[in-house]
Amino acid sequence: MPVISTFFGIVIRMFFADHPPPHFHAEYQGEKATFAFDGELLAGNISSKRARRLIREWALLHRFELVLNWKNIERGQRLNRIEPLD
Repeated sequence: MPVISTFFGIVIRMFFADHPPPHFHAEYQGEKATFAFDGELLAGNISSKRARRLIREWALLHRFELVLNWKNIERGQRLNRIEPLD
C-alpha cells in the first residue's frame, strides 16, 4: 500500500484497486483508521484526538489532490505524494 504522506508520526496511504467510497488509510502509533476526503472517520480507530484533528486538517487542505489520486487508482496509474502538514 503506497505511502502518500507522513507528518507528526501519522502515515497516510491509499490502496490500489480499493473499494468505494473514495477514502484513505491513516496509521498513528499502531492504530489504523479509514477516512473520507473531508477527514471524516469511516472505519477503525485512532484514539488520539490531536492525531484525528491533524488528519482532518490535512485532508481538507489536500482534498483536490486526494481526488486526483483516487482517479489514478481507478485508472491503474501511479499515486502522487502529497505534502505533509508543517
